[in-house]
Amino acid sequence: MWHAPFAIVAHGTEADPIFFYGNRYALQHFEMSFEEFARLPSRLSAEPVAQEAREKALARVAQAGYIAGYSGMRVAKSGRRFMITDCTIWNLLDAQGAYHGQAAIFVAREQNSNKGETQ
Repeated sequence: MWHAPFAIVAHGTEADPIFFYGNRYALQHFEMSFEEFARLPSRLSAEPVAQEAREKALARVAQAGYIAGYSGMRVAKSGRRFMITDCTIWNLLDAQGAYHGQAAIFVAREQNSNKGETQ
């Protein structure tokens, strides 16, 4: 999982969920060390204007168990914007069905700084 060619991230069940896992691909795109990422409230991975869409997607996951095909703008530590695409988000459940948070896989498309287009 650490060397996968796509991001793998997961957050817990806190009132303001905190990431507890990000693989190498995710950390590179968010420009953070594992220690920094593991303290980040997951809502802060999205720009303020994108947080409402993110919350709606996570609410759909909470009800349905997972969603596929989600896309959204994210922001790195430096402020650099990037689009996540082909995103699948699912609930993390243990063998007894207890809820432990949510996880996601996605690929990132860098934002073109000149025209605001993805590459």
